[in-house]
Amino acid sequence: MSPETALPRDKAESLMRLAGYASVTVACVLILVKGGAYFATDSVSMLASLVDSVLDAFASIVNLLALRHALSPADDEHRFGHGKAEALAGLAQAAFVAGSAVFLFLEASERTIHPRAIANSDVGIAVTLFALAATLVLVLFQRHVARRTGSVVVNADSLHYLTDFLTNGATLAAIALAAYGGWTLADPIFALLIGAYILFGAWSIFRTSFDMLMDHELPEAERERIKTVVMSHPEVRSFHDLRTRRSGTRAFIQVHIDLDGAMTLAKAHDISDEVERRLHAAFPGAEVIIHQDPAGIMEPRPPFAAH
Repeated sequence: MSPETALPRDKAESLMRLAGYASVTVACVLILVKGGAYFATDSVSMLASLVDSVLDAFASIVNLLALRHALSPADDEHRFGHGKAEALAGLAQAAFVAGSAVFLFLEASERTIHPRAIANSDVGIAVTLFALAATLVLVLFQRHVARRTGSVVVNADSLHYLTDFLTNGATLAAIALAAYGGWTLADPIFALLIGAYILFGAWSIFRTSFDMLMDHELPEAERERIKTVVMSHPEVRSFHDLRTRRSGTRAFIQVHIDLDGAMTLAKAHDISDEVERRLHAAFPGAEVIIHQDPAGIMEPRPPFAAH
């Protein structure tokens, strides 16, 4: 995803780290309370919610490690930084999420054939309400951080916890229907629905991470914004070969600008620097490379060159 509002790099990194620590803390607390509730109720929906929280805790720890690596500065062996560690962590998350969905399908299918009554439903409901409140606060905070920073890892983690929030809601409904409505099949049916939603979340995480690893172009709205910034300089006659990608929170922008062929090299350099400053103002932390060409001279370009 792309940042909604530009932030200085140091502030963005601080927000991302804080989101990582918050997610690990919430996940560990929820595992403890849901584990106790599952043993007290023997509810497969509570088990689904517990599995989701265990998955979230594991993924959040992986995310935290990935964030620490992704935010480390470029070095001699990684000239473009370590941002793609976020995408690798996202792929790992997608695999774990999909695996948990399969486990829930199997467990819920067995309970559909052999339904069981839910014990200590009041305990299950109380724990679920607590989990709903804690998860909602965390998801809202993560969404805020993801919008401000454009972090793939934080966004993927928020999808996990949004899944957990919906899982808690479904668990609450399942326990209430089974305990007070006498509908024992509600428990496994809601668990199957939760599993389907988890599988959908896995696909979303995989697609975003895969696009980053494959150097997918920035969204069209951002490319149009880049074009507007480049052409805002009165000395820039046109541009070509615009190429973009994202690695972690950093955007990479490459573009050729066409200038008056009679101007001096020093003036062309100054214009290029000004365009670069404008792009940095619009995309803080971006890596910008600008090549100057004399206007009217056509260069041979590869067939994939963007205009």
